[in-house]
Amino acid sequence: METTGIVRRRTAERVRDVQERLATERDVWLSTAHPEHGPHQVPLWFSWDGRAVWMCTGATSATARNAREEPRVRLSLPDTFDVVLLQGEAECFPDQEVPDDAAEAFADKFGWDPRGEEGPFLYVRVVPRTVRAWRGEPELRGRVVMRDGVWLP
Repeated sequence: METTGIVRRRTAERVRDVQERLATERDVWLSTAHPEHGPHQVPLWFSWDGRAVWMCTGATSATARNAREEPRVRLSLPDTFDVVLLQGEAECFPDQEVPDDAAEAFADKFGWDPRGEEGPFLYVRVVPRTVRAWRGEPELRGRVVMRDGVWLP
């Protein structure tokens, strides 16, 4: 396998890069599962508050249903060369019960506030328990940069 000249980053650099991407990127893939219907994956806008990923979806969507029934979820940023995978449990907030600071940060980032929409929306909060990050084969070793909710040094 050709490595295309990738220089292996130290864990601290990977952590910094992941945190920067979480603060600046717009889209995340959210993977949920239903015991009868199987896996479900959708791209959603997200905001990062420094501790958790906040997303919003229709309250009656398959994503909302799955997250309520099976809170274990996986998230991935969309770049397949600079991989970031997060794993955690979803906590769901109806649009009228979401903490104001989270909803306002989401609205500020996207210029859209789901709380003002006609239909019901559900905010989904995921505090990562595990984060993996790598760029190509040279970084597969050491790809875990967060374990049990703690960033590694």
